[in-house]
Amino acid sequence: MAMTATSAQRGPMVLKDWGQLLLLGAIWGGSFFFARIAVAELHPLVLVLFRVAIAAIALQLYLAIRGPSFRLAFPHAGLFFLLAFTNNVVPFSLIFAGQTQLGAGVASVLNATTPFWTLILANALTSDEKLSWNKLAGIALGIAGTAVMIGPGLLAGLGGPVWAKFALIGASLSYGVALMVARRFKGVPSPVIATGQLTASTVIMIPIVLFTYGPAGLFSASPSVWAAVLALALLSTAFAYILYFNLVASAGATNASLVTLIVPASAMLLGFLFLGERLELFEIGGVVLIALGLVTIDGRLFGRR
Repeated sequence: MAMTATSAQRGPMVLKDWGQLLLLGAIWGGSFFFARIAVAELHPLVLVLFRVAIAAIALQLYLAIRGPSFRLAFPHAGLFFLLAFTNNVVPFSLIFAGQTQLGAGVASVLNATTPFWTLILANALTSDEKLSWNKLAGIALGIAGTAVMIGPGLLAGLGGPVWAKFALIGASLSYGVALMVARRFKGVPSPVIATGQLTASTVIMIPIVLFTYGPAGLFSASPSVWAAVLALALLSTAFAYILYFNLVASAGATNASLVTLIVPASAMLLGFLFLGERLELFEIGGVVLIALGLVTIDGRLFGRR
């Protein structure tokens, strides 16, 4: 018997889901530190290739030693290439293109619209992640908090061309589509999904990089850059995507997309804690708005009241 929309609706995230979401946000926020070092010597698309390829190799070794078998991915090969295309190749390319013309502030805010697009897609394509007022209000608060937190950086980047802004919005839409694709891996363990996506991304990126730049000079970076690449690939990609797909399976696509609201805040807080960067009052206000948005999406506090 078909379930009704109400009976199929997902409930609030449990404590384990919130823990994974915050940890994932911190890890992906920290990826900006590693990327900042690496892009000084590597072209962004070359960095994408090394990031996905090293992560794929690491996860293939992990599965070979610990299991489960990567053979579980074979029946879903086409779906993995679709996931790689929508979750890595397209959004990474659009983000890099857009950021050649836009400031980091406006790029971060446009990327933070991912939960909004995901909610729209989930409402249209799923039966258990429907629109609700608390989700819409919470996502709006989160996007507003990101804009406030970025502050002057956002104002400095608002004058960019329209096509660059559409590129960033297109990347957010692509992430939303990828989350709908990720939902279809029912019963496939998270490490296998992460490994399959990154392996497919590597297969796609190799000819793109070789055709665009050729093999000369691909491995000429300094030791400090390679250390940053390894950290980006192993921590912020291999481990992070296991968390990400586990979160999609347990909490749903819309809730998993909330990580894009946390990433800018975590990057800013990590800069304050470890790089001695100054924390401005408007940045603290933005973090508070994001936190309020997450509480609103969860809904339990307001439900009790």
